[in-house]
Amino acid sequence: MTGTAFPVSSPRPRAVNVAFGGIVTALAAGVAEGLLRAVRGGDEFGATATGLLPRLAIYLAVAGVALYMLNGSRVARALLTVGIGVVGLVSLIIEPLAVVLSTDDYASLFDGMSPSSTVLAGCRTVHILAVVIAIPAMYTPAAHRWFTQR
Repeated sequence: MTGTAFPVSSPRPRAVNVAFGGIVTALAAGVAEGLLRAVRGGDEFGATATGLLPRLAIYLAVAGVALYMLNGSRVARALLTVGIGVVGLVSLIIEPLAVVLSTDDYASLFDGMSPSSTVLAGCRTVHILAVVIAIPAMYTPAAHRWFTQR
């Protein structure tokens, strides 16, 4: 039947898949960081086992919104842009930035780093990089066209 009027949906652009992968990677890095902080017994930022619950709830909400984005929701794309691309990114950057700005001797920042501190720094770095990749990927020309077609 060549005359049927079934809507043809365009395939999801690679950039949208990259954005989703970036968000999932950021979430995994955030969970890993939270778990490590909790295992360490908390720290000066209050990350304890009881503090994991709100963080995990936020991550689950972000994962749900990311699934909507993956299916073409422009609202979900906007929520992710503001939520993780602005608010979340600022919350990830402000702590290390404050530490860097509060020292006169940058070499001292790395003196006595424990293995768990190194892993925490790695988790934070992966988290930030994943967000920095995910958000622009949602706004590439191909992704933008795909979102506006929906």
